[in-house]
Amino acid sequence: MLKNSLNVIILSIALVISAFLFSNAFQNRNKSNDTISVTGLGKTDFVSDLIVWTGSFSKKSSTLKDAYASLDADREKIKSYLSAKGIPSTDIVFSAISFNKDFETTYNENGTIRQSIFTGFTLNQIVTIQSKDVNKIEDISRQSSELINTGVEFYSNAPEYYYTKLAELKIKMIAEATKDASNRAKSIAENADAGLGNLKKSDMGVFQIIAQNSSEDYSYGGSFNTNSKNKTATITIKLVYQVD
Repeated sequence: MLKNSLNVIILSIALVISAFLFSNAFQNRNKSNDTISVTGLGKTDFVSDLIVWTGSFSKKSSTLKDAYASLDADREKIKSYLSAKGIPSTDIVFSAISFNKDFETTYNENGTIRQSIFTGFTLNQIVTIQSKDVNKIEDISRQSSELINTGVEFYSNAPEYYYTKLAELKIKMIAEATKDASNRAKSIAENADAGLGNLKKSDMGVFQIIAQNSSEDYSYGGSFNTNSKNKTATITIKLVYQVD
C-alpha cells in the first residue's frame, strides 16, 4: 500500500515537472517567432563618368585586295576625323576586320534556286571610343554624319554610359538602406509598445540602375541601364528583428 502511494506521488511530481517544461518550451517557441520584418531603401541619382561610343564602316569590292585597300583608306579618314575633334589615339580602338562573300541569287518560278553568282567581298570593321570626357564624345557622336561627306560609309551607334565608382556607391547605398530599415523597425516597435530585440536576419536585394525620371521597369535579376547619362540607383535591405 505504501509502495503504491509512493509511486503515485512520484508520478504526480513527474507530471507537474513535464507540464512546466512543456509550458516553458511553448512560451519560448512563441517568443522566438515574435519578430518584426522591415525593408529599407537606398536610393541616389548620379551622372555617368564614362562613355563608350561605337560605329561601323564597310567597303565592298570584287576582289579582296581592293576591298582591304578601300577599307584601310576609310580607317585613316576616321582616324584623322577623330583626331581633329580632339580625341586621343589611346581612346580609339579598331576591331579585327570581318568579311563576307557576296552572291546574287536567282530563283525559279517554283521558288527553288536557279543560280548563285559570286559578286565580290564586303569587309566590315568597328571603331570603339571609350572616354571620360562624356560631353565631348556625346557631341561628336551626333556630328558623325560628317564622315559620310568624306565618302566613308559610317554607321553610328547610340553611346553607352557607365559609372566607374559603382563599388563605392553601392557601399554607401547599403548603409543608407540598412539605416532606413532600422528606423522603420524602431518606429513599428515604439508604436506597438514593444521592445526591439536583436537582429535575427538580414537580406540584401538586387542592385538596380535605371534612367532618371523614367518609367523603366525593375528586373528581378537587377537592371543596368546604359542608354542614359543621368541615372538612378536603388537597393533594398530586409531586416528581421526579435521583439522583446
